[in-house]
Amino acid sequence: MQRVKHIDLGLIDYKEAWDFQETLFQGVIDVKRANRALEKEGSTHVVQTQSSLIFCEHPHVFTLGKSGHLSHLLVNEEQLAAKGARFYKINRGGDITYHGPGQLVVYPIFDLDHFFTDIHKYLRYLEESVIRTLAEYGILSGRIKGSTGVWLDWNNPKARKICALGVRSSRWVTMHGFAFNVNSDLNYFSNIIPCGITDKAVTSLQKELGRAIDMSEVQEKIKTHLAVLFEMELIV
Repeated sequence: MQRVKHIDLGLIDYKEAWDFQETLFQGVIDVKRANRALEKEGSTHVVQTQSSLIFCEHPHVFTLGKSGHLSHLLVNEEQLAAKGARFYKINRGGDITYHGPGQLVVYPIFDLDHFFTDIHKYLRYLEESVIRTLAEYGILSGRIKGSTGVWLDWNNPKARKICALGVRSSRWVTMHGFAFNVNSDLNYFSNIIPCGITDKAVTSLQKELGRAIDMSEVQEKIKTHLAVLFEMELIV
């Protein structure tokens, strides 16, 4: 069973969290490169990589993935400033999305060589942790073929997204992750075309249940499901 470091960053500026991710991500890759060099030299002494699981929230921010279109941001710089929001082009997959207070953001920095080398399976496990958490609140959720993330009423015209995914992977090391709308201010999504999808809505756990939800409670549920799915032990 893999021992994975649990890191809770609380409410943190997006760029600061991104830089922190990059440091951990590059650190794991550097260890893997060094191990590969040692193996080529015939050495049996290798260093164990350390996977991490980061939880946080961000101040209002819009991020655009590598395959996204800037036209999906519907406000200019002045309007962004007026809304107290920032904008970044980033190095994950996917299109544009929103992060803000009340949204649980999870960044796994995993060395998949110690889990399984299958990005499709990795994404489905991230989604599954949210699906199982929603079930604990009595909410049935699922997937839409061709659209990553977690959806409610996914099989009819009332489909609405409650969790978005966007990841980066190199040498089977992951970064970025998923954003789960718990108590999110959904008005901010009207400033973008979320994930480039024009015909479906977004929602939050708060909106579906009609009450605010304790963020630490949701985080514990996500942690538990991820630990089971990835067969890992979370350490501090």
